[in-house]
Amino acid sequence: MKKLVYFLVLTVSFSAFSQSPWTQKKDEAYLQLSFTSISGYTELFAKGDAVPTNRKMNDNTLQLFAEYGLTDKTTLIANVPLKFVSSGALVDPAENLTTESSLTTLGNVQLGVKHKFYDNKWLISGQLMVEANTGDFEEASGLRTGYDAWTFTPLIIAGRGFDSWYVQAFTGVDIRTNEYSSAYKLGGEVGYKAIDWLWIAGFLDGVASFQNGDVAIPVTNRLTSLYVNDQSYAGFGLKLIGEFDDNFGANVGLGGAFSGRRVAVAPAISFGLYYKL
Repeated sequence: MKKLVYFLVLTVSFSAFSQSPWTQKKDEAYLQLSFTSISGYTELFAKGDAVPTNRKMNDNTLQLFAEYGLTDKTTLIANVPLKFVSSGALVDPAENLTTESSLTTLGNVQLGVKHKFYDNKWLISGQLMVEANTGDFEEASGLRTGYDAWTFTPLIIAGRGFDSWYVQAFTGVDIRTNEYSSAYKLGGEVGYKAIDWLWIAGFLDGVASFQNGDVAIPVTNRLTSLYVNDQSYAGFGLKLIGEFDDNFGANVGLGGAFSGRRVAVAPAISFGLYYKL
């Protein structure tokens, strides 16, 4: 491709834990508050060259992620995103197809469960996430804060930890209602403990739409590409996780794309603070 670009698919900090095979111990919990920002993007990935949005876009997310150990093998999961999306100046003044606006509301709230099936050096876990249709849509501006559908995401996750590094991988599907396409998910991650308090991790992550849905997406929404149908990507990224003590820490992440379809072409960065109970 003509240039290397960054893009946001999910907040990096959320992905770091929702796709991990490790479960919480009974009655223990993990809480994380994270913020992800994509500011001023004006292009979208397409089959060929990038295509422009109608207006300059901003997509920010503040989200609370939580895990709770129901037993040593079974963990309950919740993720509550608050979206801040906005559209600004026209990219091409001659094409005034959407209104300038901002929208602050919930995204797709997620609830799920993860169960550890195998634990002998390697861990193998199964996970099911249910994503509620809790987003909002403003037709005049094309701003959307979540898929207009319920999503069911079963995953198989495997991993192993060593003295100073770990490896993990996942595979599964997103199954969406309301005539949205389903998608195949695949990813992997390797992390290394560089010093006593700092982990460095690299990951590969991808989603491939089955293109089996025929939902009618409004023209204005296609121009923003916020939670539209048939989004796909193949990407990579880097995460830094700092441990302040046994219970408290922070993380930061960046992601890059090899290719994509209907996702934003823009720099993205995610910050998170976590606490273990």
